Amino acid sequence: MGVVILLVMAAGVAAMLTRKLPTAFALVILAVVIAFAAGAPLTGENSVLDTVLQEGAPALAATMIAIVLGSWLGKLLEETGVAATLVRKIVEFGGDRPVVVALGVLAVSALVGTVTGSAPAAMLAGLIGIPAMIAVGIPKVTAAGTILMGIAVGIPFELPLWQFFSTALELPVPTVRGFMVKLFPFALVAAVLYVFVESRRRGVEHTWSLKSLLDKPRSPSRRQRLGDAPWYALLTPTVPLILALGFELAIIPSLLAGVLYALVTTTRPREMNKRLLRTLYGGFEIAAPPIALFIAIGILLAAVKLPGAVEALEPLVKAVSPQNAVLFVGVFTLLVPLCLYRGPLNVFGLGAGIAGVLISTGIYPAAVVLGMATSYNQVFGVADPTSTQTVWAAQYAGVSPQQVMVRTLPYVWAVALGGLCVTAATYL
Repeated sequence: MGVVILLVMAAGVAAMLTRKLPTAFALVILAVVIAFAAGAPLTGENSVLDTVLQEGAPALAATMIAIVLGSWLGKLLEETGVAATLVRKIVEFGGDRPVVVALGVLAVSALVGTVTGSAPAAMLAGLIGIPAMIAVGIPKVTAAGTILMGIAVGIPFELPLWQFFSTALELPVPTVRGFMVKLFPFALVAAVLYVFVESRRRGVEHTWSLKSLLDKPRSPSRRQRLGDAPWYALLTPTVPLILALGFELAIIPSLLAGVLYALVTTTRPREMNKRLLRTLYGGFEIAAPPIALFIAIGILLAAVKLPGAVEALEPLVKAVSPQNAVLFVGVFTLLVPLCLYRGPLNVFGLGAGIAGVLISTGIYPAAVVLGMATSYNQVFGVADPTSTQTVWAAQYAGVSPQQVMVRTLPYVWAVALGGLCVTAATYL
């Protein structure tokens, strides 16, 4: 029966890779099929309807709330001009020094990445940052990659992500936070190296060669008409991080504090009510796709944790899972490409189910699976040509997602290696 479940998983991967089914739909169908293959009854205890669908769908509810709040805060950063002001100030400071401008945009991208992920983060930093980098001579591929590498620097401190791993892997938030702090230096060093190496190796491209991109007419935004955000409002992205990391406040209150700080420092009292509602509704629109995905992931996790699935998969998974620390690092470093193109190690796809199998069968402690999943997520968040932030950044810069993948993959692969080494040294 374990072989049948693995074949079903392989079919699910194929459906996602070939775009036959959206990822969320494929995961739900996969979960139901796995449950039936594991011998689960239709209703009752450990059943398809009551356990997999009913209990699995809201299993990641705390993560969904954190995603909504992060999206709300991101929408506030956009509407109030906080993100745009940060980028403009960096560009003004950098002047005509390409590397300085790129490093500044990298820093802003990292700040935005702590608040919200995916395409909204790329847009907040990239709408101004990418044309600014290209204007001073940064190659288009490098400009797009700089935005993504910057977001990856912020990912270890993205509070909704802490909540996701805490809930999905049944780990306390301090454990997740502790590993993310250890992962951060690898992401930071890789991002800075990327800017220095790629901008110098590729050379400076004259702005006249990019005229078609830069001369696109753009109507001034509301924020541009109103001017820059106040200097104290620019601290908004750090507020949730300081509360959650420095004062160890819970994730949802930390995000709410960031929302309130952004509102109070940028909005007149008589306009607060309208802005609150407008940005909240906008945040829901941004959060809708990841919420649908997290509902599907919760259902999949419930399916792979069924007693029948655990019993069937344990001997097979155990046979191919290295226990030696050196072998662990070597094998899972070589498997890094399997998290690309919505592959089987993508934690926001079938990888969540595999993580559940590894934990429920007792192959690895949950902390080891956390190290693997977060290390792979650093790769997926930057180099996967199917991820929304990669597609947006590449297209906005005028290059293909595959070009960005080729340039960024060596750097984020090294980040994954670092994360796996820390995992092996700490937990194995």
